[in-house]
Amino acid sequence: MIGSHAAEYYAKKGDEVIILDNLMRSKLFGSDKKSVEYNWNYLAKYPNITRIKGDVRNDDDVLKAIGEEIDAVIHTAGQPGVPSSMKIPKEDFSINAFGTLNVLEHLRKKCDSATFVYCSTNKVYGENVDRIPIEEKETRYVFKGVDGVSENMPIDHTGHTPYGASKYVGDLYTQEYGRLYGMKTCCFRMSCIYGRRQFGFEDQGWVAWFVIASLLNKPINIFGNGKQVRDMLFADDVVRAYDLFIKSKLKHEVFNIGGGKENTISLLEFLDILKEKTGNDMGMTFKDWRPSDQKVYITDTSKVNEKLGWKSEISVRDGIQILMDWAKENKDLFK
Repeated sequence: MIGSHAAEYYAKKGDEVIILDNLMRSKLFGSDKKSVEYNWNYLAKYPNITRIKGDVRNDDDVLKAIGEEIDAVIHTAGQPGVPSSMKIPKEDFSINAFGTLNVLEHLRKKCDSATFVYCSTNKVYGENVDRIPIEEKETRYVFKGVDGVSENMPIDHTGHTPYGASKYVGDLYTQEYGRLYGMKTCCFRMSCIYGRRQFGFEDQGWVAWFVIASLLNKPINIFGNGKQVRDMLFADDVVRAYDLFIKSKLKHEVFNIGGGKENTISLLEFLDILKEKTGNDMGMTFKDWRPSDQKVYITDTSKVNEKLGWKSEISVRDGIQILMDWAKENKDLFK
Protein backbone atom coordinates (compact mmCIF):
# COMPACT_ATOMS: atom_id res chain seq x y z
CA MET A 1 0.00 0.00 0.00
CA ILE A 2 2.73 2.48 0.94
CA GLY A 3 4.91 1.43 -1.98
CA SER A 4 2.08 1.90 -4.47
CA HIS A 5 1.37 5.38 -3.11
CA ALA A 6 5.05 6.29 -3.46
CA ALA A 7 5.13 4.95 -7.02
CA GLU A 8 2.02 6.89 -7.99
CA TYR A 9 3.32 10.09 -6.36
CA TYR A 10 6.47 10.10 -8.53
CA ALA A 11 4.70 8.86 -11.64
CA LYS A 12 2.31 11.81 -11.45
CA LYS A 13 5.33 14.12 -11.22
CA GLY A 14 6.64 12.69 -14.49
CA ASP A 15 9.51 10.69 -13.02
CA GLU A 16 10.53 7.26 -14.26
CA VAL A 17 9.53 4.70 -11.61
CA ILE A 18 10.64 1.07 -11.23
CA ILE A 19 8.72 -1.29 -8.96
CA LEU A 20 10.15 -4.57 -7.64
CA ASP A 21 7.58 -6.81 -5.93
CA ASN A 22 7.22 -10.56 -5.48
CA LEU A 23 3.46 -10.24 -4.88
CA MET A 24 3.51 -12.52 -1.84
CA ARG A 25 1.59 -10.39 0.66
CA SER A 26 -1.71 -12.24 0.28
CA LYS A 27 0.09 -15.55 0.73
CA LEU A 28 1.79 -14.32 3.91
CA PHE A 29 -1.60 -13.78 5.51
CA GLY A 30 -3.20 -16.90 4.12
CA SER A 31 -5.69 -14.92 2.06
CA ASP A 32 -7.16 -15.79 -1.31
CA LYS A 33 -7.90 -12.10 -1.87
CA LYS A 34 -5.50 -10.58 -4.37
CA SER A 35 -4.51 -7.56 -2.32
CA VAL A 36 -1.05 -6.61 -3.56
CA GLU A 37 -2.02 -7.75 -7.04
CA TYR A 38 -4.73 -5.07 -7.09
CA ASN A 39 -2.16 -2.33 -6.53
CA TRP A 40 0.19 -3.96 -9.05
CA ASN A 41 -2.53 -3.87 -11.73
CA TYR A 42 -3.69 -0.40 -10.70
CA LEU A 43 -0.24 1.05 -11.41
CA ALA A 44 -0.13 -0.44 -14.92
CA LYS A 45 -2.02 2.61 -16.19
CA TYR A 46 1.10 4.77 -15.78
CA PRO A 47 3.38 4.49 -18.84
CA ASN A 48 6.35 5.78 -16.82
CA ILE A 49 6.12 2.93 -14.29
CA THR A 50 8.07 -0.27 -15.00
CA ARG A 51 6.92 -3.27 -12.99
CA ILE A 52 9.36 -6.09 -12.25
CA LYS A 53 8.10 -9.22 -10.53
CA GLY A 54 10.98 -10.25 -8.33
CA ASP A 55 12.31 -10.59 -4.80
CA VAL A 56 14.53 -8.22 -2.80
CA ARG A 57 16.42 -11.32 -1.62
CA ASN A 58 17.37 -12.32 -5.16
CA ASP A 59 20.56 -10.75 -6.55
CA ASP A 60 19.50 -10.77 -10.21
CA ASP A 61 16.10 -9.25 -9.43
CA VAL A 62 17.60 -6.39 -7.40
CA LEU A 63 20.25 -5.67 -10.05
CA LYS A 64 17.59 -5.63 -12.75
CA ALA A 65 15.57 -3.09 -10.78
CA ILE A 66 18.59 -0.87 -10.08
CA GLY A 67 19.70 -0.95 -13.71
CA GLU A 68 22.50 1.36 -14.77
CA GLU A 69 21.62 4.32 -12.56
CA ILE A 70 18.83 5.47 -10.27
CA ASP A 71 18.34 8.51 -8.07
CA ALA A 72 16.56 6.98 -5.08
CA VAL A 73 15.26 3.76 -3.57
CA ILE A 74 12.22 3.73 -1.28
CA HIS A 75 12.40 0.34 0.42
CA THR A 76 8.86 -0.59 1.43
CA ALA A 77 9.24 -4.35 0.85
CA GLY A 78 8.69 -6.33 4.03
CA GLN A 79 6.91 -8.97 6.04
CA PRO A 80 4.61 -6.57 7.94
CA GLY A 81 2.69 -8.80 10.38
CA VAL A 82 3.64 -9.14 14.04
CA PRO A 83 1.68 -12.41 14.58
CA SER A 84 3.02 -13.72 11.27
CA SER A 85 6.59 -13.11 12.43
CA MET A 86 5.97 -15.38 15.41
CA LYS A 87 4.73 -18.17 13.14
CA ILE A 88 7.45 -17.85 10.48
CA PRO A 89 10.44 -16.15 12.18
CA LYS A 90 13.02 -17.38 9.64
CA GLU A 91 10.99 -16.10 6.70
CA ASP A 92 10.37 -12.84 8.57
CA PHE A 93 14.13 -12.37 9.11
CA SER A 94 14.93 -13.35 5.52
CA ILE A 95 12.58 -10.70 4.10
CA ASN A 96 13.01 -7.85 6.56
CA ALA A 97 16.66 -8.16 7.58
CA PHE A 98 18.47 -9.92 4.74
CA GLY A 99 16.24 -8.37 2.07
CA THR A 100 17.15 -4.89 3.27
CA LEU A 101 20.86 -5.68 3.46
CA ASN A 102 20.76 -7.19 -0.03
CA VAL A 103 19.24 -4.04 -1.55
CA LEU A 104 21.68 -1.80 0.32
CA GLU A 105 24.73 -3.80 -0.77
CA HIS A 106 23.76 -3.90 -4.44
CA LEU A 107 22.92 -0.20 -4.35
CA ARG A 108 26.31 0.57 -2.77
CA LYS A 109 28.19 -1.36 -5.45
CA LYS A 110 26.12 -0.18 -8.39
CA CYS A 111 24.95 3.34 -7.55
CA ASP A 112 26.16 4.59 -4.18
CA SER A 113 25.09 8.17 -4.93
CA ALA A 114 21.40 7.18 -4.79
CA THR A 115 19.30 8.02 -1.73
CA PHE A 116 18.03 5.07 0.29
CA VAL A 117 14.80 5.47 2.29
CA TYR A 118 13.95 2.61 4.65
CA CYS A 119 10.43 2.05 5.93
CA SER A 120 11.14 1.15 9.54
CA THR A 121 8.60 0.85 12.34
CA ASN A 122 7.83 1.99 15.86
CA LYS A 123 8.06 -1.70 16.83
CA VAL A 124 11.85 -1.30 16.99
CA TYR A 125 11.25 0.30 20.41
CA GLY A 126 9.39 -2.81 21.57
CA GLU A 127 8.08 -2.94 25.10
CA ASN A 128 10.26 0.00 26.21
CA VAL A 129 7.35 2.19 25.11
CA ASP A 130 5.30 0.62 27.93
CA ARG A 131 7.70 2.11 30.47
CA ILE A 132 6.15 5.52 29.81
CA PRO A 133 3.51 6.04 32.52
CA ILE A 134 -0.04 5.87 31.22
CA GLU A 135 -3.46 6.68 32.56
CA GLU A 136 -6.62 4.75 31.74
CA LYS A 137 -9.61 6.81 30.60
CA GLU A 138 -13.11 5.71 29.62
CA THR A 139 -12.29 4.92 25.99
CA ARG A 140 -8.48 5.11 25.80
CA TYR A 141 -5.12 5.05 27.48
CA VAL A 142 -3.08 8.27 27.52
CA PHE A 143 0.59 9.01 28.12
CA LYS A 144 1.40 10.84 31.35
CA GLY A 145 4.10 13.49 31.16
CA VAL A 146 5.07 13.18 27.47
CA ASP A 147 3.38 14.06 24.19
CA GLY A 148 4.93 11.22 22.22
CA VAL A 149 7.86 8.88 21.58
CA SER A 150 11.01 10.57 20.32
CA GLU A 151 14.02 9.11 18.52
CA ASN A 152 15.82 9.03 21.89
CA MET A 153 13.64 6.18 23.15
CA PRO A 154 15.90 3.21 24.10
CA ILE A 155 15.66 0.10 21.93
CA ASP A 156 17.65 -2.59 23.77
CA HIS A 157 16.84 -4.74 26.82
CA THR A 158 13.20 -5.30 25.99
CA GLY A 159 10.80 -7.58 24.12
CA HIS A 160 10.29 -6.87 20.42
CA THR A 161 8.73 -9.94 18.74
CA PRO A 162 10.60 -11.29 15.69
CA TYR A 163 9.01 -8.57 13.53
CA GLY A 164 10.38 -5.75 15.69
CA ALA A 165 13.78 -7.44 15.77
CA SER A 166 14.02 -8.08 12.03
CA LYS A 167 12.92 -4.55 11.17
CA TYR A 168 15.46 -3.20 13.65
CA VAL A 169 18.22 -5.14 11.87
CA GLY A 170 17.25 -3.43 8.60
CA ASP A 171 17.12 -0.11 10.46
CA LEU A 172 20.66 -0.59 11.82
CA TYR A 173 22.10 -1.62 8.46
CA THR A 174 20.52 1.42 6.83
CA GLN A 175 22.22 3.64 9.41
CA GLU A 176 25.55 1.83 9.03
CA TYR A 177 25.59 2.13 5.24
CA GLY A 178 25.04 5.84 5.68
CA ARG A 179 27.86 6.28 8.16
CA LEU A 180 30.36 3.67 6.98
CA TYR A 181 30.00 4.03 3.21
CA GLY A 182 28.85 7.64 3.02
CA MET A 183 25.53 6.85 1.37
CA LYS A 184 22.53 9.12 1.81
CA THR A 185 20.13 7.07 3.96
CA CYS A 186 17.11 7.62 6.17
CA CYS A 187 15.09 5.39 8.49
CA PHE A 188 11.47 6.44 8.90
CA ARG A 189 10.16 4.70 12.03
CA MET A 190 6.50 4.74 11.16
CA SER A 191 3.44 4.59 13.32
CA CYS A 192 0.02 3.55 11.97
CA ILE A 193 0.00 4.25 8.21
CA TYR A 194 -3.24 3.82 6.28
CA GLY A 195 -4.78 4.94 3.00
CA ARG A 196 -6.57 4.09 -0.22
CA ARG A 197 -6.07 0.66 -1.76
CA GLN A 198 -5.27 -0.83 1.63
CA PHE A 199 -6.32 -4.45 2.07
CA GLY A 200 -6.30 -4.99 5.80
CA PHE A 201 -6.18 -8.33 7.58
CA GLU A 202 -6.75 -9.13 11.22
CA ASP A 203 -2.99 -9.69 11.62
CA GLN A 204 -1.92 -6.51 9.81
CA GLY A 205 -3.51 -3.30 8.58
CA TRP A 206 -6.16 -3.05 11.31
CA VAL A 207 -7.49 0.32 10.09
CA ALA A 208 -8.53 -1.06 6.71
CA TRP A 209 -9.62 -4.35 8.29
CA PHE A 210 -12.06 -2.53 10.59
CA VAL A 211 -13.41 -0.46 7.69
CA ILE A 212 -13.89 -3.54 5.51
CA ALA A 213 -15.54 -5.47 8.34
CA SER A 214 -17.92 -2.57 9.04
CA LEU A 215 -19.03 -2.45 5.40
CA LEU A 216 -19.57 -6.21 5.19
CA ASN A 217 -21.05 -6.62 8.70
CA LYS A 218 -18.25 -8.96 9.70
CA PRO A 219 -17.47 -9.57 13.39
CA ILE A 220 -14.40 -7.94 14.94
CA ASN A 221 -11.91 -9.48 17.36
CA ILE A 222 -10.39 -7.01 19.82
CA PHE A 223 -7.10 -8.15 21.33
CA GLY A 224 -6.99 -6.51 24.75
CA ASN A 225 -9.64 -4.08 25.93
CA GLY A 226 -9.72 -1.82 22.87
CA LYS A 227 -8.36 1.21 24.71
CA GLN A 228 -4.95 0.98 23.05
CA VAL A 229 -4.11 4.18 21.18
CA ARG A 230 -2.24 4.86 17.95
CA ASP A 231 -1.45 8.03 16.05
CA MET A 232 -2.62 7.60 12.47
CA LEU A 233 -0.92 8.96 9.37
CA PHE A 234 -2.37 8.91 5.86
CA ALA A 235 -0.16 7.37 3.17
CA ASP A 236 -0.06 10.57 1.08
CA ASP A 237 1.47 12.40 4.03
CA VAL A 238 4.24 9.88 4.66
CA VAL A 239 5.25 9.84 0.97
CA ARG A 240 5.64 13.63 1.09
CA ALA A 241 8.10 13.15 3.95
CA TYR A 242 10.15 10.67 1.91
CA ASP A 243 10.30 13.16 -0.94
CA LEU A 244 11.36 16.00 1.34
CA PHE A 245 14.27 13.92 2.62
CA ILE A 246 15.31 12.83 -0.88
CA LYS A 247 15.39 16.48 -1.99
CA SER A 248 17.08 17.71 1.18
CA LYS A 249 20.77 18.23 1.84
CA LEU A 250 20.63 15.92 4.86
CA LYS A 251 23.03 13.00 4.63
CA HIS A 252 21.71 10.33 6.98
CA GLU A 253 18.84 10.56 9.44
CA VAL A 254 16.44 8.64 11.64
CA PHE A 255 12.93 10.03 11.98
CA ASN A 256 9.93 8.92 13.97
CA ILE A 257 6.91 9.69 11.83
CA GLY A 258 3.19 9.41 12.45
CA GLY A 259 0.10 11.51 12.87
CA GLY A 260 1.34 12.90 16.19
CA LYS A 261 -0.74 13.86 19.19
CA GLU A 262 -3.29 15.68 17.00
CA ASN A 263 -4.23 12.46 15.18
CA THR A 264 -4.63 9.83 17.88
CA ILE A 265 -7.44 7.32 18.24
CA SER A 266 -8.19 4.19 20.24
CA LEU A 267 -9.68 1.03 18.80
CA LEU A 268 -12.95 1.66 20.64
CA GLU A 269 -13.13 5.26 19.39
CA PHE A 270 -12.38 4.10 15.85
CA LEU A 271 -15.22 1.59 15.97
CA ASP A 272 -17.56 4.31 17.27
CA ILE A 273 -16.72 6.46 14.24
CA LEU A 274 -17.41 3.54 11.90
CA LYS A 275 -20.76 2.89 13.59
CA GLU A 276 -21.61 6.58 13.27
CA LYS A 277 -20.75 6.59 9.56
CA THR A 278 -22.26 3.23 8.55
CA GLY A 279 -25.03 2.67 11.05
CA ASN A 280 -23.74 -0.90 11.49
CA ASP A 281 -23.37 -2.17 15.04
CA MET A 282 -20.54 -4.66 14.64
CA GLY A 283 -20.23 -7.64 16.91
CA MET A 284 -17.04 -7.54 18.97
CA THR A 285 -15.23 -10.35 20.75
CA PHE A 286 -12.54 -9.46 23.27
CA LYS A 287 -9.48 -11.72 23.33
CA ASP A 288 -6.14 -11.82 25.16
CA TRP A 289 -3.56 -9.12 24.57
CA ARG A 290 -1.04 -9.85 21.84
CA PRO A 291 2.67 -10.07 22.78
CA SER A 292 4.45 -6.70 22.86
CA ASP A 293 1.28 -4.82 21.88
CA GLN A 294 1.97 -1.28 23.03
CA LYS A 295 -0.99 0.16 24.98
CA VAL A 296 -0.17 3.63 23.66
CA TYR A 297 2.03 4.69 20.79
CA ILE A 298 2.06 8.35 19.82
CA THR A 299 4.84 9.80 17.70
CA ASP A 300 6.82 12.83 18.76
CA THR A 301 7.12 14.45 15.32
CA SER A 302 9.17 17.46 16.43
CA LYS A 303 12.41 16.26 14.76
CA VAL A 304 10.86 15.54 11.36
CA ASN A 305 8.87 18.78 11.63
CA GLU A 306 12.03 20.78 12.28
CA LYS A 307 14.52 19.12 9.92
CA LEU A 308 12.24 18.51 6.92
CA GLY A 309 9.63 21.23 7.45
CA TRP A 310 7.03 18.45 7.30
CA LYS A 311 3.69 18.13 9.02
CA SER A 312 0.69 15.90 8.47
CA GLU A 313 -2.12 17.46 6.46
CA ILE A 314 -4.90 14.84 6.48
CA SER A 315 -6.76 14.49 9.78
CA VAL A 316 -7.91 11.17 11.23
CA ARG A 317 -11.58 11.80 10.47
CA ASP A 318 -10.85 12.98 6.93
CA GLY A 319 -8.53 10.05 6.31
CA ILE A 320 -11.06 7.51 7.57
CA GLN A 321 -13.66 9.01 5.27
CA ILE A 322 -11.33 8.82 2.26
CA LEU A 323 -10.56 5.18 3.01
CA MET A 324 -14.23 4.36 3.55
CA ASP A 325 -15.21 6.03 0.27
CA TRP A 326 -12.63 3.96 -1.60
CA ALA A 327 -13.70 0.75 0.15
CA LYS A 328 -17.39 1.42 -0.66
CA GLU A 329 -16.57 1.99 -4.33
CA ASN A 330 -14.66 -1.29 -4.40
CA LYS A 331 -16.79 -3.34 -2.02
CA ASP A 332 -16.84 -6.35 -4.33
CA LEU A 333 -13.08 -6.76 -3.88
CA PHE A 334 -13.60 -7.83 -0.27
CA LYS A 335 -16.52 -10.25 -0.59
